[in-house]
Amino acid sequence: MSTNAGITQPRGLTRGLLSVNAWLVYLFFYAPIVLLIIFSFSDNRNVGVWGGFTLDWYREFGDSQPTKAALWNSIQIAVASTLISVVLGTMGALALERFKFRGKQVFDALLYLPIIIPDVTMAVMMLLFFSQIAGWLGLSKGFATITLSHIAFSISFVSVVVRARLAGSDDRLEEAALDLYATRWQAFRFVTLPLIMPGILGGALLAFTLSLDDVVITQFVAGPGWTTLPVFVFGLIRKGVTPLINSVSVVMLLASTALVAVSLIAQRARGGDVV
Repeated sequence: MSTNAGITQPRGLTRGLLSVNAWLVYLFFYAPIVLLIIFSFSDNRNVGVWGGFTLDWYREFGDSQPTKAALWNSIQIAVASTLISVVLGTMGALALERFKFRGKQVFDALLYLPIIIPDVTMAVMMLLFFSQIAGWLGLSKGFATITLSHIAFSISFVSVVVRARLAGSDDRLEEAALDLYATRWQAFRFVTLPLIMPGILGGALLAFTLSLDDVVITQFVAGPGWTTLPVFVFGLIRKGVTPLINSVSVVMLLASTALVAVSLIAQRARGGDVV
């Protein structure tokens, strides 16, 4: 091992082994994605069998009304659940990090439950809840029940991300703003909010992605005639696997990648840290 400015650097064989290990990890993670993209252009109805280059499956995706309806449903639900989750999750994070109140530890533990419990358990809980409560509230299974279910698990993820950002910020900056005669709202608006904005954006991105990708919970609480794109893809698998599933998956992959890219660009543009 060689040392440069106090940093121990690996020599010859060790460096080679580390490089091979890194490439194997990258191959393990990204080879399936590359294969998915390649076979989405296959002119063969059998998935995994190359039959020549074609764009027919993407045309079928664009011409399919059920597919576009499922995609539009997914976007509406993801946007609505993300907006509400960001507000409630940020408020929960602020309450836990900045204030002391009775039952704080219980609230903290309950906030982590949706992250810990399995999706199937969460789905059964939400199904039972809506079966008992939906009639009283006048809710029919569909957009409202799916959105509320997504909010229920997204709040926890948003809160965890924002709370991590709050823990790394200096609360003395808020105290300094108050000492300079700023109101509580002004201190939050001009000091705290800009500091935690990277965490809020990261939590929003995570909530939006989780909502777009959810299958199990959505399938349990969706009503007749209501479906999202992941549930639609799951239904296609049961009917018969074709490269249409590949093309739909590639579209979802590109959408997720675009969200990450937008988040990174926004963070760099405002000079903040990337969460």
